[in-house]
Amino acid sequence: MEKIDIESFKILPFTELRKLPTSFDLGSKSSKVEKELLNTRRTLGDLQNKLYAHSKYSVLVCIQGMDTSGKDSLIREVFKDFNVRGVNCYSFKKPTLLELKQDFLWRHYKRLPARGKYAVFNRSHYENVLISRVHPKIILGENLPHIQNIDQITEKFWDKRLNQINQFEEIIHENGTIIFKFFLNISKSEQKRRLLRRLNKPHKNWKFAPEDIEERQLWPKYIRAYEKAINATSKPHAPWYNIPADDKPTARYLVAKILKERMESFTDIQYPKSQLENHIDFYINKLNEEE
Repeated sequence: MEKIDIESFKILPFTELRKLPTSFDLGSKSSKVEKELLNTRRTLGDLQNKLYAHSKYSVLVCIQGMDTSGKDSLIREVFKDFNVRGVNCYSFKKPTLLELKQDFLWRHYKRLPARGKYAVFNRSHYENVLISRVHPKIILGENLPHIQNIDQITEKFWDKRLNQINQFEEIIHENGTIIFKFFLNISKSEQKRRLLRRLNKPHKNWKFAPEDIEERQLWPKYIRAYEKAINATSKPHAPWYNIPADDKPTARYLVAKILKERMESFTDIQYPKSQLENHIDFYINKLNEEE
């Protein structure tokens, strides 16, 4: 297994996404990668228990990527050894009528993790500057007082919205939320292969929708939207990571590795000392006396 520097996967400002790799060679057979993932996610499970007991930090994990980039299966495999009481996963679909009557971050605020817990956003608050940017009619559905038509949705509008996202993330960071943001970077050719697989395998047909073909034609627009959003919001306290996602096992391992190493860097997260620490022997003897 190649030694991995997780810092090398961080997306720095002014990065051209189209130049970032969509594949990465770990230098090992797939069986070795899967074994390393197993070991890494077990450690993640232990770290999660410690976070839960410590109860002063929370963790927000945002997963973004093009259709078929492997978001669902990655979440399933990376978090498999977590205690279910300490992690919640949310998938943000089309906003409801109630959600449209609130500010665009409202529904995401509601799903933020409590201290001691993880929240995984399968698609996230970034959809509001990604799909909405490619399909600006969505913004009209928000019924904003200063937006009457698409022509009023200018670059200044998107800059403000990105700034609001930065403020949102800064607030939750300062209140103890550790933020991870992963861009599952898949190539257009690999997306085609996965769409064909959905069509060729009957048990995968349900995953395919005719809109997938239409959205694929908008690939360049989506890349530009991602590029603008990620460059504007990749901050030291809330970094974006480029995850080469053409190979699913590799992507899963990289995400698990990054989570593990960053969480291990928080050395203040420890199991709390028991108030009974100086009386353990007493209670052991009391229990043994029952026999």
